[in-house]
Formats: sequence, structure tokens, C-alpha cells
Amino acid sequence: MNLLKSLAPIKFGYRITATCRAACFSFFHSSADASVEVHSQEQEVVIALGSNVGDRLQNFDEALQAMKKSGVQITRHACLYETEPAYVTDQPQFLNSAVRGITKLGPHELLGVLKKIEKDMGRTDGIRYGPRLIDLDILFYGRFKVHSDILTVPHERIWERPFVMAPLMDLLGTDIDSDTVPYWHSFANHPGGLFESWKNLGGESLIGKDGMKRVLPIGNQLWDWSKRTSVMGILNLTPDSFSDGGNYPSVEAAVSQVRLMVAEGVDIIDFGAQSTRPMASRISPEEELDRLLPVLEAVRQMPEVEGKLLSVDTFYSQVASEAVDKGAHMVNDVSGGQLDPGMHNVVAALKVPYVAMHMRGDPSTMQNSGNLQYSDVCKEVASELYTRVRDAELSGIPAWRIVIDPGIGFSKKTEHNLDILMGLPTIRSEIAKTSLAVSHVPMLIGPSRKRFLGEICAHSTAADRDPATVASVTTGILGGANIVRVHNVKDNLDAAKLCDAILLRRR
Repeated sequence: MNLLKSLAPIKFGYRITATCRAACFSFFHSSADASVEVHSQEQEVVIALGSNVGDRLQNFDEALQAMKKSGVQITRHACLYETEPAYVTDQPQFLNSAVRGITKLGPHELLGVLKKIEKDMGRTDGIRYGPRLIDLDILFYGRFKVHSDILTVPHERIWERPFVMAPLMDLLGTDIDSDTVPYWHSFANHPGGLFESWKNLGGESLIGKDGMKRVLPIGNQLWDWSKRTSVMGILNLTPDSFSDGGNYPSVEAAVSQVRLMVAEGVDIIDFGAQSTRPMASRISPEEELDRLLPVLEAVRQMPEVEGKLLSVDTFYSQVASEAVDKGAHMVNDVSGGQLDPGMHNVVAALKVPYVAMHMRGDPSTMQNSGNLQYSDVCKEVASELYTRVRDAELSGIPAWRIVIDPGIGFSKKTEHNLDILMGLPTIRSEIAKTSLAVSHVPMLIGPSRKRFLGEICAHSTAADRDPATVASVTTGILGGANIVRVHNVKDNLDAAKLCDAILLRRR
């Protein structure tokens, strides 16, 4: 649905309600002034979320589910922010975010729904600006301004609160001439609307400081991926992967490799039990699980992996579900949800991070000539990848659980892979035109030992491509990659440390 066109000026169905009369509020549409409550016509709304009591993330998840059941269809999510408390500072840190959605509820009806959700979840009246289990505020309601004893829209304190402005900005796109920038961005008291207001507060320079950081919930932690590059070690449990297929035929061999990667400093271990090399034959979810689960269960028992993150590399929702049940912390899907229509709904219910990768076709068709045609690979990858993420988000996977991967080596020629390695900032900026939130999420790259490195360096054996992998990883990190997926942990971790030191000097 094109929200902006659907919300263009039209004849609204109005009726005066008892709630409206009791509140005696003024509700404005353009120059019209009527004490009315909107009914029947869908309106776009923006709702802020905050929590600093109990399981803050669970509070968000519960509130979002309750909103959906109560008549708010959520269409976009901001990133997740951990922030220092404002006004009353002697209290725990907050989680803050915001969502865009559409609803037929009138503004006061919506307020009533949100207050009921807060109450049902256990929020009680406390000191103003003090600790709260959940806080839900209406920031914008359609094209309207609302003033009553109990509701003011736009929310009157938006412009002074970085912890509100940051997630609010995430819900925008930067292309002023497109429908991605909603009408409400111009409500601010500045010629540049919300963009100018955010800039005046400090803008992106505020993020990553002690008072506010973007975080991705994974395992039992809130991960600030901006601090340093994370190294994801590859563990292929397949007989036919292009580099290390058949190297770990037993649980013992796989466990030994995990032990080596942990000793070398790996951050994330990515378990793959189905080959996705070009022309690979697809196996069933059951066969994939037979390879995967014994190893995953054995690794979970290893004391050494305490504090490490476990990822499952799969495009099957059944495999994702059972792997998470056995202890995997995240799902890495090379198809971005294209090879299993149930994947997005399953991951949304699992409430784990989701790596959405760009690929055209499937492993058996991705290198067909039709899938290798690009006029501008970075722009097209950005557009197609955002479409995958958009589908995931509409299925209930919020932006704060998304990781993006441009898919180096997947439906790409050598020149495309080089353009992507050099063009990661372009991919982010292209996505930002549509969604600032998605442009801010962690980016993963996986060039390790791939064929294009062998073509350039004249190495037919995959293991001989490690030096070229280090070079490609270095290029990617300096271009904005946050996670590097590699076979050789030790050498690439050194490269990541050097890149992080260089980037720190830039700040």
C-alpha cells in the first residue's frame, strides 16, 4: 500500500463521539475546525516506545503484539536505542524506539488503547518521567493536530528529546521527492522539517556516545556493533561446500574446529549444513537437520563457547526454528526469505536477529546469465535487498533485529563483487533514501575464499585465497561492514583489529 497516496486529502467520514465531546478537543484538518473523531478512514500514526523496568525488550515485543491485536497495523520499525534517562536521572537506562502504522482508530480511541496496553502490562502511576515498564506515546496522527486536556498531537516534547528524535528519524527516508518521506516530517518548526530539527540537536554525532547507542538484541546481550568489527567463523557441515566441504565429517571433527576458532578469537560461529555454492543440489530440511543438530548440541555443551554467538546458515524455516530451539542465537538466510515463504513469519515469532542476504534465483540458478545482468550493481542490490527486508518487517521482524548482507559471490560476476566491496557506502545511502532505519543496521560481508578472488589472483585452490580474503575484508570494513564471515579467523581478526584502529583515528 502507498501510504502517502492513501492519506492524501480526501473526504473523511466524521462523527461526534461521547468520548470526543467529553474531552472537548479541537481537531484540525487543513483550515477546518471541528470537534470530531475520525472513523472509517485509515490514518497513518507514529508511536514511540520506551521501557526501563523488567525485561525491556520483552516489554516492547508484548506491546507491539497488543497494538496489532487492537487495530494498529505496524508498517515500519525504527532501530533500537539504549539511552540514559532524562529529567529524572536516578533510574535505569531506557530502551527507546518508534513505529509507523495505520489504523482506523480515532486519536482518542488510539490513546485509550495504548493506555489500556500499558495498564494490562502492569504499568502503574509513578513519578513523572520516572521508571516505567512501558511507555507508549502518540507522536503523530495523520495530517492532524489534536489539542485536548488529555492529548496533544504532534507530541509537544518531540523536538527537545534526542531519544525520541533518533528513532523518529529512522522512520523516514531521505528522498524528499518520493513517498518515503511522509508529510509529518515538515511539522517541525524549521524549514528543513525533522531533518533540520535533528541536525540542530546534534544528529548522528549523538549516536554511539555514552548517552545513546544503537543496539541489536542477540543472545542475552544488547550488541553495540559500532564499537568494533565482529568476526563470524564458517563451519560447513557439508560434503560439497566449495572450500571446506567434507572437512568435518564427524561431530568430533566439527567440535575440534569450533575449539580452534574460539582460541583464535571468533565472535560468531555460523553453522551451515546445506551447500549454497553455485550449482549445488538442494537437500531437504530433514537431511539438513540430521547434519546440523548433533553438532549444534555438542557445541552448546562446550565451556569455551560461553559468550560466543551461534548462527544457523539456512533458507528453511523448519531448520531455523529447530536450530534456535537447540541454542542458535540468529538466523542467516542467503535467500532473504525467497526460498521458503514461511521464513519471515517463523523468524518473527522466534524473536532472533535475521541476516537477510541479496541473491537472485537460488544456488542452482544464481549464476545464470539472466541473474547476472546489472546496470548499476550497488543501486540494484540496495533496492532488491531493501525489498527483502521490507517483506521481513511487514511480517513482524523489526529493523532492530535485521542484519543486511549484499551477497558477494551470489548472482554476481567478478566485477560486480569488486564494485560491491568498494560501494558499501553507496548501498547504505541508496537504502537510506527509502528507510533510514535499515540503512543504519549492521552489515555483513562474506567474500572469504570465493571464486572471484581466485580469478584475480590465479589461485584455483580455495585455501590459497586467504591473503586475498584479508585484502577484501579490509576493504569492506573500511567501507562500513560490521561483520565479516570468514574461514580463516586468525588472519582476518588481525585485519579487523587494524581496520578498527584506523576507523577510530578517523572519528
